[in-house]
Order: sequence, then C-alpha cells, then structure tokens
Amino acid sequence: MRHAAEDLLRELAPQVLGTLVRRYGVFDACEDAVQDALLAAALQWPEAGVPDNPRGWLVTVASRRLVDQIRSDSARRSREDTLALATPQAELLGHAADTVPDADRDDSLALLFLCCHPALSPASRIALTLRAVGGLTTAQIAAAFLVPEATMAQRVSRAKQTVKASRTPLAVPEGTDLTERLAEVRHVLYLIFNEGYTTTGGSDGTGLTAPELAAEAIRLTRMLHHLVPDDTETAGLLALMLLTDARRPARTGPCGEVVPLAEQDRAQWDRGAIAEGTDLISRTLPLGRIGPYQLQAAIAAVHDEAQDTGATDWPQILALYEILEQFGPNPMVSLNRAVALAMVHGPAAGLDLVAVLETDNRMARHHRLLATRAHLLELLGEHKAASASYREAARRTTSAPERRHLSTHAQRLEDPDAP
Repeated sequence: MRHAAEDLLRELAPQVLGTLVRRYGVFDACEDAVQDALLAAALQWPEAGVPDNPRGWLVTVASRRLVDQIRSDSARRSREDTLALATPQAELLGHAADTVPDADRDDSLALLFLCCHPALSPASRIALTLRAVGGLTTAQIAAAFLVPEATMAQRVSRAKQTVKASRTPLAVPEGTDLTERLAEVRHVLYLIFNEGYTTTGGSDGTGLTAPELAAEAIRLTRMLHHLVPDDTETAGLLALMLLTDARRPARTGPCGEVVPLAEQDRAQWDRGAIAEGTDLISRTLPLGRIGPYQLQAAIAAVHDEAQDTGATDWPQILALYEILEQFGPNPMVSLNRAVALAMVHGPAAGLDLVAVLETDNRMARHHRLLATRAHLLELLGEHKAASASYREAARRTTSAPERRHLSTHAQRLEDPDAP
C-alpha cells in the first residue's frame, strides 16, 4: 500500500503544481505548498487509504497551505490581498479535500518546460525538475548527487527564484521555440538518467548506479512521450533509456564490482524492457526524422538483441556511430566508434582513432579514453602498456567501483597467476 501511494504521489506531483502555478502564478510559494501537501498525503494515505479523488485532495490541501503561508507573513499582506481576489471564496472557506472535481487540465509538460528554463544552469534544471516534476524531496536529490542537503536546498531555492524573476508564464512553447525548448527538456532528462545509470560520484564506496534516479528519468520521459507522441527524438530517448537500463541487473557483481558488457550474464537482462525499447525504436526510425537519441537507441538495440558479444553485429554498430558523428563533433561518440572500429578492423585501427582523440584537450586524460586504450592494447598483447594505462585510468575516475575494476584488471595483467 505504501509503495502504491508513493508511486501515485510522484505521478500527481507535477499535475498539482501545474494547477497551482496556473491559478496563482507564484512558482516558489506554490512549489513549497505542494511539497507540504505531498508530505501530508505520504503520512495519511498509507493508513487512511487513498481518497476517491487523490488529485483533488492534493490541490485542495496545497491551496490551503498556500493561503495559510501567505496569510502568516505580514510583510506579504499585499500579496495576500491579490491572492484573495484571485481565489474563489469557496476555496478560501474550505471543503472536503477529496470533493473537488478533477477537471483541471494536466500542466505537467508546461511545468517541465518551466523547470528547464534557459536561464538556469544544467545542474539547476536537473534539481528543479526532480523536485517539482519528480516529486523528490531535497534530501533525496542531495543523496542521489552526493552533496550536502543544505547545498542542494540552496541550489533549488536559487532556481525557483530565477524562474520567479523571469515571469515566464506556465505554457508550452509554440513553433520553433517549442523545438528548441523540447531539446532542452530532453537533455535534462538524459542527464538525470545518465547520473542514475552511472553515478559520477561514488568515491565513498557507494555503488555504480542509482536505480531510483534512472527509474525517475524513465518515468518522466514516458510522461513527455505521452504528451508529445509524434516527436521522434523523445521516442528515441525513451527507447534508449529502456534498452540501456535493461542491462543494469547484470552490470555489477554480488560484491558491487563492475561487470563489463562482454562479461555480463545476459539472462539477467530485463527482456521486457528490451522488447519495449526495440519495438519503440523500430516504429520510430522509419518515420525519417532521425536524430542522435534515435541512433543511440538503435545501437543499444543491436547490443541487446545479440545472444553474446561474439554474435554482436559490429559492422552495423560502426555504421551507426559514423552516422551519429555527423550530428556534430562529440569525443565520447568518437571513443565509442574506436571500440566498434577495433571489433571490425582490429585493435590497431581502434588505437589509431584513440591517438587522434588524445589531441583533444577534453579527452586527453579522461579515464574512459585511458581505459579504452588499455583494453585495445590488451587485445594486441601489449600487457605492460595496457596495465599502465589501466592504472592511470583508475587514478582519474571518481567512481569507486570503476576504480576497483580498473585496478584489478591492471593487477591481473601484471600477475596472471594472481587470484
């Protein structure tokens, strides 16, 4: 019962906040009121049961909290008067929380756009999206990103003040502005998923992934896809997340150790997610409006459909990476192409491309480039050079599980008889 209520609250959070922002226009105060309402529901619903009209219950409780919040501050008396004039008298008098007709439209998409406001930094967009649209508490977001709760609270507060100062209305952009802003929303969801799938932190010994964060990114992307079903890149992003997250159960061993793709037990992969993601990208690609997320999803599908590494269609993956590079220079894409190139034309060909990437200041000492070079050197039998590169990669990663994995690999090359 408790988990069902939590899932429902996450689904309703952006709808309720969107309703309040559209009615009253004060984003920061509305967001605080909604969080109070969500907390009240989390405490009451598991014991008392979910109301017949849960969304109406939350809207009413949040509206009451908003009115109380403004009334309690004498310095905001003018705002109270303005709000009172804008609020129906029946709303101020109060009524049973679950008797409000559930007729308000769903403003979740408009709220996503508001939280991904161009004036905010990527980190602030992520934090505000998780708080306002995802319904996560500040403590939960701080824990996911391994920062103090006070730091995250300041980040969220500054983001809300920036949105408030912008006076941006709660509305979905139109025309070319919609295309540009939709790309920003997708990028934020992509960053949230990546942070959950491979945490950038972990230096304290925590795991490689933050499954709850990845799951939240998938949930929000499902919502976005439902609201813009004809947008092929949004469909591609959802497919990419599903196809990638399907491998998560096999990415770590029983002690939290990293398990590379080639060594994963594919029986542990989520076949339902693979089937859904494959079907989605198979229906989307023929529409002709191909973009980077669709191409990455197609690459993930080729990996997921192979019975083992040896059965992987590497020539197709290489061709997809070559197309993906045409959308703009991206050293990470080129690094992945180096691996595919090595699988098709041999490790020496892959190393040639890695050498080119080493001239890029963004990648020269990146741990992923060093680890890739080490892997290709190992395939060539140059174990001493490979070991040195693995150890350098281990020194540069911020992830404790990855550091242990890379160091262990270096040790095995240095001492093949070691356990």
